Amino acid sequence: MDHRSHRPAAKAAARQAAASTTTEAQDVRARILETASNLFYAQGVRAVGVDLVVDRAGVAKTSLYRHFRTKDELIVAFLEREEADFWSTWDEVAAKHAANAAKELDAHMRWIGERLARSNYRGCPQINAAAEFPEPDHPSRLVARAHMHELRARLASIAQRIGVSRPDTVGAQLAVLVNGAFVSAELLAPEEAVAVLLASARALIEAARK
Repeated sequence: MDHRSHRPAAKAAARQAAASTTTEAQDVRARILETASNLFYAQGVRAVGVDLVVDRAGVAKTSLYRHFRTKDELIVAFLEREEADFWSTWDEVAAKHAANAAKELDAHMRWIGERLARSNYRGCPQINAAAEFPEPDHPSRLVARAHMHELRARLASIAQRIGVSRPDTVGAQLAVLVNGAFVSAELLAPEEAVAVLLASARALIEAARK
């Protein structure tokens, strides 16, 4: 028998086994990150230890550290996951109003206000995490800072398209408005959030037009 005839089958089996291992590893990583994200958001990143994460995720601690070398890496992955969700929603809304910047700004204020009204809303994950770490160079603060600057830049771009004077300043004002809303959700009744954001954003735009 020609043993070479078995080589293609052996290689195929090896590829299948490798693919299966990769898929399993991805599933484990996703489960760890999903569990950690829920815990971090609900309880705070400092309050949640890796032991609780591995217990709730049903994995070994070695599995967690195989995918996330440190707790800080897990925190950053959580923040990046939340950021991707935020910008995904932003981009969907922006695409629907690409031809009208004023309507786009209104639409952003609406979905952000609706997010504030959720019963399980605990604020912006980036702001929350940054507040827990005073060190300016902590990884979570770096992610949070980048997120805030991106928010300001996107709002400034909308302000420029609307045609106001000093769009960068208006972008900063709008960013302060949004971030203020994120940390002030307790001040607003669920039905107020959208109206307050809309009225405030429109007032800033109108003032910049004078």
